[in-house]
Amino acid sequence: MNDTEMQNIKRELQPILAEYANVKGALIPILQHAQAKFGYLSEEVMEAIADELKMSPSDIYGVATFYAQFRFTPVGKNVIKICQGTACHVGGSESLAAMLEQKLGIKNGETTKDGLFSIQEVACLGCCSLAPVCMINGTTYAKLTSDKLSKILDQYIEADKKGEAV
Repeated sequence: MNDTEMQNIKRELQPILAEYANVKGALIPILQHAQAKFGYLSEEVMEAIADELKMSPSDIYGVATFYAQFRFTPVGKNVIKICQGTACHVGGSESLAAMLEQKLGIKNGETTKDGLFSIQEVACLGCCSLAPVCMINGTTYAKLTSDKLSKILDQYIEADKKGEAV
């Protein structure tokens, strides 16, 4: 990364850093806001935060990697969280995950080449009575079958082609 790119990142981080300038223990909120702004925490973003906070990049990385909420690679426009809790597992979530992998050509934790979808298997979405479930961009889809989920994905694909939201 060149100096201009780093300066651009620092400029984009300034409002976040200014908001927490006099707040002790604000590293986690800073990281949360940076992730929301950039979509994930790149090495460059963490270096810029470290530089601005006068901390070592390894300290920033150590905090960020401790928490599961932080991402270090870009995620897709549509994040699919597939529940693997007990009720969903018994209800067939493994077959849903297999269908997702086949249809999208990616595995858990990966993003499609076009950046449209990411798959994240999660321990529980808290909707056990609606099992099996998945969540896409915060919307929960319940009592799923592979066919239902495939049709839902098709809606997202079509909406993207038209520049619309689902």
